[in-house]
Amino acid sequence: MFVITADQVDSRSRDDAVAEALARIEKTAHGELLLPAERTAGDEIQALTDRADTAYRLVLELTRDGRWSVGLGVGPVRLPLGDSTRSSTGEAFFAARAAIDAAKRTPSRFALRQEPATDEEPTESGIRATDVEALVAVVLALREKRTDKGWEVHDLLATGATQSRAASALGITQGAVSMRARTGSSREELAASEALVRLLGMLDDTTAKG
Repeated sequence: MFVITADQVDSRSRDDAVAEALARIEKTAHGELLLPAERTAGDEIQALTDRADTAYRLVLELTRDGRWSVGLGVGPVRLPLGDSTRSSTGEAFFAARAAIDAAKRTPSRFALRQEPATDEEPTESGIRATDVEALVAVVLALREKRTDKGWEVHDLLATGATQSRAASALGITQGAVSMRARTGSSREELAASEALVRLLGMLDDTTAKG
């Protein structure tokens, strides 16, 4: 299971962004949350899913504008689930708490933890949570450097659009699309993301067996 915990950055000097973030989570998750995402305390929000791809998309969405620190916890949860995300518990929730605390101290404002904890030792599959965290941080660093025009192209390519369709949608040439995609490292991100989703799934499988 995957628990995403996010805490608003510098909330004392910014407007409360929880309602907007919850709406973004519901849209991004495409109905793949086990319970509705919700505010857990103050300006903190939490979501629960059993899908690696959904968890990864939520991490990317919440870190996109720099307004949230994001912790991703991987591990079992206590069944049956509570009536709400806030009332549910289990090792994935404990891992997410450790992850959000760590995320606030990282340049990427992201951290990944798993329970039972095997962060320093490889799992049976050879995967360590710290390794996956480091790779996600690289993707986040690429995204941070992307311009608004780069995002226009990336968002279309991420939906599966071809360069031709992206060019038509944006009213620019295919060459311009290619240049924006290259400058914004879109191809690299999309390729890395496919691999990272597989790694997260393998990490979850191994944790569940443990």
